[in-house]
Amino acid sequence: MTLARRLVAEALGTALLLAVVVGSATMANRLAGGNAAIALFANSLASASGLLALILAFGAISGAHFNPAVTLSEAWQGGMKWSETLPYASAQVLGAVAGVAAAHTMFGEPLFSAATHARNGAAQWWSEFVATFGLIFVIGGCARSRPAVTPFAVAAYILAAYWFTASSSFANPALTLARAATDTVAGIRLEDVSGYVAAQMLGAIAATVLVTWLHSPARIRDEIHPASHPANP
Repeated sequence: MTLARRLVAEALGTALLLAVVVGSATMANRLAGGNAAIALFANSLASASGLLALILAFGAISGAHFNPAVTLSEAWQGGMKWSETLPYASAQVLGAVAGVAAAHTMFGEPLFSAATHARNGAAQWWSEFVATFGLIFVIGGCARSRPAVTPFAVAAYILAAYWFTASSSFANPALTLARAATDTVAGIRLEDVSGYVAAQMLGAIAATVLVTWLHSPARIRDEIHPASHPANP
């Protein structure tokens, strides 16, 4: 598959993902009658379902990263060329911004609007670290052990992370940056973006290091054929 086709797939997939995330958050907020739990339930279910569908649709073309943290982790693990990471991330960011515009247009909002929703502090940053750590670990672990179930595992994890993190699990630098351009309930103030992205990247790095070590060829060989190696003194 040519790089151009993969970049289009990443941009389109990320745009559709943001349309799902922002659109479902807007719809849920309008229909929930002030009940935050119902609104979050609707938003999380729609987002996880949409993500699953998009991974299944685009996975065979570009790998369905839709996330710079996933792309960098893949390059680190040898799954793609380092030279392709910047084009991938650029396509993801552009797609994410386009997805916000698409959601706004569907709901009669201005094409873009500066977010005013404050999301900062240690609890939020730690939540983003944990959310991204788990996402990268689920992808890396499932890709090595049960690749066919990876899309379902990722969607299930994101659904859970909406609820067990204080930040409602952005876990994606492109998504985070794009959500600074929406003043809906899905938004994040631009001044809060850097803290989220830093936590996400640290979580991705930690998960990549650990999943690579746990699934290293030497460790797997030792576990399968322990008798072929001398016992430790």
